Amino acid sequence: MDMAQLVKLLDYVSRYEHDLTRYPSQYIRLKRYQWERMRIQWESGADLSEWQQGKEVAVEEPEEGKWFSPLVRLFGQRRTTLAEQEPGKSEDDTNDINDDFGFTPNLVHTPSSIEQLRRLYLDQLFHFQIKWASSTLREKSKVDSRFLRDSLLRSFAQQLPDNYLLFYYPILLLKKAPVELDIIIVTPVECLCITMLESENLAAYSGNGDRFWVKKTGNNESKILSPLIALNRTEKIISSIFKAEAIDFPIRKYLISRNGYIDHPGSAFDVEIIDRRFYDEWFSGLLKLSVPMKSIQFKAAKSILNVGQTTSMSRLFSEEDVPPEEE
Repeated sequence: MDMAQLVKLLDYVSRYEHDLTRYPSQYIRLKRYQWERMRIQWESGADLSEWQQGKEVAVEEPEEGKWFSPLVRLFGQRRTTLAEQEPGKSEDDTNDINDDFGFTPNLVHTPSSIEQLRRLYLDQLFHFQIKWASSTLREKSKVDSRFLRDSLLRSFAQQLPDNYLLFYYPILLLKKAPVELDIIIVTPVECLCITMLESENLAAYSGNGDRFWVKKTGNNESKILSPLIALNRTEKIISSIFKAEAIDFPIRKYLISRNGYIDHPGSAFDVEIIDRRFYDEWFSGLLKLSVPMKSIQFKAAKSILNVGQTTSMSRLFSEEDVPPEEE
């Protein structure tokens, strides 16, 4: 069950910032371990009530004098450790899963098919992925709820392979100024810079100039800023980061619309344009890359993380201490 790794979301604090090479393997092991447990129980007809003990996130009380680390506790008083379930796993592996992740899926109802079980699992894992991309053991960022409803983010996170590292509109700090980039996906073999054109369904975008494009929706026509400006800026910044770190890693640029049409006769040779006619084929191609994660991939992703802006607060504060984020 593949699911891409959400490395950076806006300027939220991310666990990946602290140890990029260690976290991905733990994430993959945790995801597969919990899925196999749930799947085997479901297929054997075992009682799944232990996965339905609660919907709320419980918090352990800290021992006096020790750092408080909130963990999800949905199994009850005692959780079976990974070392007990799989004798070949070490106690360090168990501690990684129990103390560093805290992910235990919760079934809101008993699924009637394996596909329904898989969907419930992936939906819960997506929510926890956003938590991991917005918190560490000591810090957390206030997450905009729109990301939980973002169909593009969910599609990328839930369907792309485990070996893809996803930066979703990351904010970088360049020359002491914050700069928001478009979507970046670091695969084992290349870096994808992606600018999305999505508004009304069946909108048609025409690139007739260097600075402004025309958007047509039905009988309505309007001017929009050329999306190539943002795409080229993202690619240029990533390229300069790689160059500064002496990283030789290919970069490809994509202008994409899932629900509209793009017409740009004079398109630059280095930009691939994908609209609703070709999106499914393009996306399916991304799913077929079976190359394992590589050191150059981690180096490239880490160079981007190193200049990422982070806005967070101590987890010692309660949610009530944080003003609500405006919609």
